[in-house]
Amino acid sequence: MTKEPIYWEGTVTEVQFPNRGKMIPAVEESAADTFISAPASIHVKNVLPGQKVKVQVGRSGKRRREGRLIQILEQAPYETAPRCPHAAFCGGCSYQTVPYEIQLQWKARQIHDLLDPVLTGSDCVWEDIVPSPLQEGYRNKMEFSFGDEIKGGPLTLGLHKRGAFHDIITTDHCRIVHPDFQDILQETLRVFTALNTSHYNSYTHEGYLRHLVLRRSFHDESLLVNLVTTGTQEADLNIWKDALLALPCASHIRGILHTTNDRDADVVQNDAMEILYGEASLIEELLGLTFEIFPFSFFQTNSKGAEQLYSVVRDFAGDVSGAEVFDLYCGTGTIAQILAGAGAKSVTGIEIVEEAVEAARINAKRNHLDNCHFIAGDVLKQIDTLSVHPDTVILDPPRDGIHPKALPKILNFSPDRFVYVSCKPTSLVRDLPAFMEAGYRVERIRPVDMFPFTVHVETVCCLCR
Repeated sequence: MTKEPIYWEGTVTEVQFPNRGKMIPAVEESAADTFISAPASIHVKNVLPGQKVKVQVGRSGKRRREGRLIQILEQAPYETAPRCPHAAFCGGCSYQTVPYEIQLQWKARQIHDLLDPVLTGSDCVWEDIVPSPLQEGYRNKMEFSFGDEIKGGPLTLGLHKRGAFHDIITTDHCRIVHPDFQDILQETLRVFTALNTSHYNSYTHEGYLRHLVLRRSFHDESLLVNLVTTGTQEADLNIWKDALLALPCASHIRGILHTTNDRDADVVQNDAMEILYGEASLIEELLGLTFEIFPFSFFQTNSKGAEQLYSVVRDFAGDVSGAEVFDLYCGTGTIAQILAGAGAKSVTGIEIVEEAVEAARINAKRNHLDNCHFIAGDVLKQIDTLSVHPDTVILDPPRDGIHPKALPKILNFSPDRFVYVSCKPTSLVRDLPAFMEAGYRVERIRPVDMFPFTVHVETVCCLCR
């Protein structure tokens, strides 16, 4: 016999990182039958503190249950009208109705709540969260997906619908990207709709259009446009290219690219690439250094925020004059070059993505830095090849944190100082005890907001012996 769903109404008391709300049921207002006791709390996503909500939960479970949001009954007192017309459906920005100062308070408090149990008894200095210089139009890169919002419906181009991974909504008025991104998205969708071009179907692995990847330099206001498709030729891309070049963009289009990707995974990968127009890279400037950014290079998506983030890292690293520095998980070597330019004797960077390492080498030469070098490979394996004793180690791992097998090897270097840059504080919470057991104390912590209106936040942590 099918069990009837149970609904509870109540008020959200808090939201834990990254998007886990805690709702306390109001028993007298609930429609559940009298034989079912109210859970002490219900965890539900996509809610905000102070909202009154209706959620659905199952009959089985513990006193704390997982729920699914059915309806927001009342907004929180501080909420404002969303400035983005896609806010109700897009899965990107969860804090659209929250004033920016409140967003910063939440993110700082969430990091406090996560790290406080680990730092019990510590005398570390908590520094104020660093806001993003731009709250709108701050992204220098966006990966849009082709698809449909309803099965068999018209072609769409944009972001995933909240709670429905395979549904794509056209986000042609997204507020966290430059208006030129909106114009290019709209024109791209218009052209391929008129050409009746198919989109790639992740179920059947058929179709042509996959992604539209846009990059923009804040340094010279140039654009790089990259269309990702399968290898099945379905459209005359010269029609699309000419349509883009005719747009009255505020920025100038530096390059238009076509990348082929025939792999099943729904990620942007490069099997082959051709240049349809111009060049295949952009030039960005951070803290007085210039960086050439290639189509598949990792680069912080908030250029102005990256200057703030790297300024904190440079500050936490202290005086590196004459020091040996390791930059592990270095990406395109941005931090490595900043510290090399600050007077380090030598900086060694390790990164698993070969294209990123090649970009790091090119940029180091561009910046006339001969005191840094880069190794392509997995940190877990490549650190065994290092014989130099570092004075300072910079760690900027991916979201999952440092590989558990790599962490003891890193600690064996016993530098005077670690600077850990974390894009996911729950991973930092997991890794910190190992540093503390090895004799390091957390000296300073500072959050840096790189992603306004989203749940994400960076955390910089300085550990000293």
